[in-house]
Amino acid sequence: MVTLRYFTKSDFQQLIKWVYTEEVLLQIAGGAFTYPLTPRQLKAYIKGANEEGSTSYIFTALENGTGRVIGHIAIGRIDYENGSGRIAKVLIGNPDGRKQGLGTSMVEEVLKFGFEQLGLHRISLGVFHSNITALRVYERIGFRQEGVLRDIKKVGENYWSLIEMSMLEHEWRERANLIETKGIIR
Repeated sequence: MVTLRYFTKSDFQQLIKWVYTEEVLLQIAGGAFTYPLTPRQLKAYIKGANEEGSTSYIFTALENGTGRVIGHIAIGRIDYENGSGRIAKVLIGNPDGRKQGLGTSMVEEVLKFGFEQLGLHRISLGVFHSNITALRVYERIGFRQEGVLRDIKKVGENYWSLIEMSMLEHEWRERANLIETKGIIR
């Protein structure tokens, strides 16, 4: 459903357009960027990324068949010694692209990249408790909840809690084998 290609300077304006509120930016990036998102921030974001041995790989997601740019996703904090990485900045850009399985496909593709190409053992992510749709996607894919960082981010007058989740390589392989042998649809 989705193909990933490296995120480049030519993608900056599209991502900036999608991040139209401070809340959207917080949902996808936590405190990694400040609002409004700018080309300068994105230039620093991609510096040293997407190179062999890099600690971060940043992708633009394209819808298979149409080639339409539909999203953004990254895997960073890569620790080759301990075999770990962290998925971040997951975004389906256009609202009409949501609820079609594209987010699931994006995450599955980045998991495949992390486990199969980078040889990682563990991939984690964090999702704010209010992002129920993303939480359900991650659980359906097979991520397991590890804990909750309560009231970690103040947004207006409210606090957001962050749910920490992860998947281990053997869990990914078991799921991939089940899908392949049983033809289970995601």
